[in-house]
Amino acid sequence: MFYKKKGLPEENSVVLCTVKKILFHSIFADLDEYEHQEGMIHISEIAPGRIRNIRDYVIEGKKLVCQVLRVDQERRQVDLSLRRVPLSLRTKKNEEYKQEIKSEKLLEYIGKELKLDLNGIYQKMGFKLIDHFGLLGIAFNEIAIHGKEAITELNFPEKEVELLVTIVQDKIKPPEVIVNATLVLQSFSEKGIEDIKEALQEGEKFAKKNEIQVNMVYISAPNYRIEVTSNEYKTAEDELEEVTQVIIGEMKKRKALGEVIRKK
Repeated sequence: MFYKKKGLPEENSVVLCTVKKILFHSIFADLDEYEHQEGMIHISEIAPGRIRNIRDYVIEGKKLVCQVLRVDQERRQVDLSLRRVPLSLRTKKNEEYKQEIKSEKLLEYIGKELKLDLNGIYQKMGFKLIDHFGLLGIAFNEIAIHGKEAITELNFPEKEVELLVTIVQDKIKPPEVIVNATLVLQSFSEKGIEDIKEALQEGEKFAKKNEIQVNMVYISAPNYRIEVTSNEYKTAEDELEEVTQVIIGEMKKRKALGEVIRKK
């Protein structure tokens, strides 16, 4: 990757490394995300138990995910551990790095549209996006979901914002989260069917007004399935709660019964 962090990593953080040199009792590895910085892994921090030959575990050029144990700011010395990183965290870090590589390629494409090389587009947009969001991948996901509102604070020129948002939203489709519930709706009046239909319609109107993506399907009396789709789980849950409460409220206005059932 072109982008490298300056300075040193924080203790207890997780970093991606490339093995550079293997000695009898230790490994030296380049910190891939940092500018001109290496770290050391003592033999005791490679794997649990006794190690006879380090090369049974690593070779030069191998990429590792390590935890930062200690940082000496004056000596610029970073001590690392390989054995303390669980598989789940290792997988997450590798996926994050792969996503950043893809995001950098997208940034480079945006730069070409602005007639800038990779360094130029980093200077114009990339560094600001990373400073604000932490990672390019996070920045692009936010832009894909929220459009220009996600980067209002960065004060990019309007034409560049339009280009950035258009390209990102074309290339990145944000993940979807779907949550659902069963609505049990009952009315014992002569126009009971109309009561239920009107209550559901009010729920749909509320969803449309608040830009909530909702789908309602009749299952069998008195059950109706309601689904809400969003980009984030918490948002989807909140929106499902809002829409169902509107429908239940409308049923009560008509002296009818309404209940929400969620699967555990």
